[in-house]
Amino acid sequence: MIGTTLFPSESVHRAVSEQRRIDLKDYGKVRGLLAECRPDAIYHLAAQAFVPRSFEAPWETLENNIRAQLNIINACLELEIQPRMLIVSSAEIYGAVKPDQLPLSEDTAIRPTNPYSVSKVAQDMLGLQYYLSHGLPIMRARPFNHIGPGQNDRFVAPAFAKQIAAIEAGKSDAVIKVGNLEAKRDFTDVRDIARAYHLIVDAGAAGEAYNIASGLAHSIRQLLDRLLCLTDIEIEIRVDPARLRPVDVPEIRGASCKLRRDTGWRPEYAFDATLRDVLDDCRQRLRES
Repeated sequence: MIGTTLFPSESVHRAVSEQRRIDLKDYGKVRGLLAECRPDAIYHLAAQAFVPRSFEAPWETLENNIRAQLNIINACLELEIQPRMLIVSSAEIYGAVKPDQLPLSEDTAIRPTNPYSVSKVAQDMLGLQYYLSHGLPIMRARPFNHIGPGQNDRFVAPAFAKQIAAIEAGKSDAVIKVGNLEAKRDFTDVRDIARAYHLIVDAGAAGEAYNIASGLAHSIRQLLDRLLCLTDIEIEIRVDPARLRPVDVPEIRGASCKLRRDTGWRPEYAFDATLRDVLDDCRQRLRES
């Protein structure tokens, strides 16, 4: 896995002035970078994060996501440094849940339903293990669905928005291909999620796991309908079997009470405003392509 991890060189409050691109599966390179910058904080987000890809290549996903994290942790131990470290897990670890379990708290039982979520369980529990066994100040974030401008179009909102933008530009037929529209997900603007990451590193308790969630669930159909309201073109909706997952949880909705209590975090971006930003971003990227 080629990834970029940001390391504030003197303070978690100071902006990072430099980025390095390294293979996080290469222990020597990871150790060398950490030895050079001796960070006060590490935000570890790099991973294979696309669920359908994890079904196609499960071992690739497991090896990618687990080895990279272990390399970072083991390098910290070998160098005898203790940066405040954020491990980004995922709400996918909660898996198939019953309606009476919603909203999901950090105490909800873990029941992964795909290889990606298994890899995230491993990352999450390794973070806890190294806190308990070595005293490393590791915190775990469990973000629910991200949404926002700049997101890869493999994900649902930009996938729809990109198709709408292409239709508006006359570069595609007025048809949008969809998968399961009935699944409900807890969407949070990526800018709110990034702010939560900083707050967890700054004020979170070592060893703890934190859900990052809006507490509201929107169906994929609602998401698509709201995007369609932002265009004047009549568009046909067509189900594409290739876009259906082998396992799809009907509804996921999270509680972020612990995050709010410990850090003061609150989401600032409304769902409709985020969708408009996503569509405008896709339109802009199409114009520049």
